[in-house]
Amino acid sequence: MIGEMAQNDNPTQLTQSSVSDLQVTTEPTATYAAPAFSPLYQQIKGLILKSLQGGEWKPGEAIPSEMDLAVRYRVSQGTVRKAIDELAADNLLVRRQGKGTFVDTHAEKHAQYRFLKLVPDSGDQSSEGPADRQITECKRIRVTAEIAKLLNLRTGDPVWQAQRVLSFSGVPTILEDIWLPAAPFKGLTAERLADYHGSMYALFETEFGVRMVRAVEKIRALPANLLNSSLLKIEQNTPLLSVERVAYTYNDMPMELRRGYYLTDTHHYRNELN
Repeated sequence: MIGEMAQNDNPTQLTQSSVSDLQVTTEPTATYAAPAFSPLYQQIKGLILKSLQGGEWKPGEAIPSEMDLAVRYRVSQGTVRKAIDELAADNLLVRRQGKGTFVDTHAEKHAQYRFLKLVPDSGDQSSEGPADRQITECKRIRVTAEIAKLLNLRTGDPVWQAQRVLSFSGVPTILEDIWLPAAPFKGLTAERLADYHGSMYALFETEFGVRMVRAVEKIRALPANLLNSSLLKIEQNTPLLSVERVAYTYNDMPMELRRGYYLTDTHHYRNELN
């Protein structure tokens, strides 16, 4: 066969006899997913987010200037600016005129009520003042299958279960049941929850290094049961607004399940949609 190919005027053509002599082995062809394309500013956004997640810049701290970040990532200042604009829109960063860009924090006054949408019928949250908080329990338990699914845990994993009542002008208005993964919140006690003068999310940031960056809520109306009515000091079957919230830290990792029961005699749920 080799001799026939050598004598052929066109070495790129095989004779019929040579074709019949060839043995062809067909290997499976590997298929590879084409790399997903993302705009350059989105890639820079991801790098900044990775630094935030890694704790390079803490909540409340300033991040490097746009010019310094442009040098660091070898891109234009405009690309960095667009990435920062998106992170600011996501409430991860906040711009301060003449001061720079800072990591947003729940400890700031403007963010204290970021996830609490219950407002008084007259006035606003700031005019009403902070709620009086009563921590009724804080204990370590084994998580049920239902709660484990929402927190991306395994049934039986340890969690903290806390309960508190928020009162405005001396009137119990909100009852909250809260579940937290045990490991990130090691050392949590009812005393630490009660003694901290600020929002619970600010406490998670400053004392446990866990920053909640977004939340998903489910809202429905239901009648107060025996326990709810007792803690809120209302009649059983009084209408309540039930708000189930799952709060997430970076990388969409669920870190808290909170079930709130809101009395809406003098308050209403207010949400702005852009």
